[in-house]
Amino acid sequence: MGGTREEYTREELAAQPVGAWAGLAARLVVGALREQLAVEDLTQPHWWTLNHVGGKPGVWNRTTLVELLAPWDDRRTDFDAVFDDLVARGWLTEDAGRMTLTEEGEAGRVRARERNARVRERAHQDVSDADFATTIDVLRRMVANMGGDGDLPR
Repeated sequence: MGGTREEYTREELAAQPVGAWAGLAARLVVGALREQLAVEDLTQPHWWTLNHVGGKPGVWNRTTLVELLAPWDDRRTDFDAVFDDLVARGWLTEDAGRMTLTEEGEAGRVRARERNARVRERAHQDVSDADFATTIDVLRRMVANMGGDGDLPR
């Protein structure tokens, strides 16, 4: 895994480029998540779909879910292909356009959640909940300062 971590002064840390560190952290964490999801033959958009539909069965349709997920997508995903794939697997059904997970879909969602939790645990090693919350809040405010949506995702 990683090497040893030295201690730095607040001044040294404050002088660091946030984009470089945030970008590196994102690439490493997202890469680990994508690696784990690939074991289940899933992509992040598959996971997002399973997670949102599982959390609110019968609420989402293709249009509303794409509107929610597209801003987080960095791969120009064809979300209809993702939805069609989950339907073809027998993990997702659509009734009058409203999505619901099947038993198989819920089981897949639980497996994916467990894989994601292991990545989260690894990334959070030696990071207190307070430090994590502060980090998220700072990044959220920076996003807003740069003209992005600093609200937490739904």
